Amino acid sequence: MPTLNGAVLLVTGANGGLGTRFVHQALERGAVKVYAAARKPKDWGDDRIVPLVLDVTSPDSIAAAAGIANDVTVLINNAGVSNGSSVLGDLSAARDLFETNFWGALAVANAFIPALKATRGTLLNVLSALSWLGVGEGAYSASKAALWQATNTQRIKLAPDDVHVASLHLGYADTPLAKGVDAPKLDPADVVRSAYDGLEAGAYEILADELSGQVKAALAGPIEALYPQLARSDA
Repeated sequence: MPTLNGAVLLVTGANGGLGTRFVHQALERGAVKVYAAARKPKDWGDDRIVPLVLDVTSPDSIAAAAGIANDVTVLINNAGVSNGSSVLGDLSAARDLFETNFWGALAVANAFIPALKATRGTLLNVLSALSWLGVGEGAYSASKAALWQATNTQRIKLAPDDVHVASLHLGYADTPLAKGVDAPKLDPADVVRSAYDGLEAGAYEILADELSGQVKAALAGPIEALYPQLARSDA
């Protein structure tokens, strides 16, 4: 089973609401080092936390980070953005979103796969309940759905190398990413606690809240149940 005790982690998007909790809770569980990766890393005031420059949309930045953090045993693919972009009409903003949420996440994973293979390590992709549910303008949901499917491929392809690949699904958390959302929000500390509990239990899909479980279960039903606006009236 994956374990955080004695682990060396790298957390992308480390300065964010979930990222900060991923860093601190890893140390609480016995991690010996955490690379706190961000475009503009900060000073954490802890020798066990290594600030690391990492722009997930830059191949050169990713390659440089992988060269420095070549002892990683657990990679937390947490960096993500939301820009309200649509899959209809002008797609320029949607393409920008995918550069971070999809292509960036895959590029980071690929750069660290040699280290994870060498240590029989763990990859956690931070996804969303919106991996399975299209809402709003849809580009954010689409990016998470794409990464979910890619995660399934990573699981299958890396299993023979004893690399454990997991995904974290959650509703809205109380972080800057969901600042403008008028809906109940999860405590980021609880989300990360669920994520690490799931990893150490060997889970492949970690559902951090009841909403994620409900949406995943609804995929087996008729699409009109998931999207009531599609239901036709007999009137």
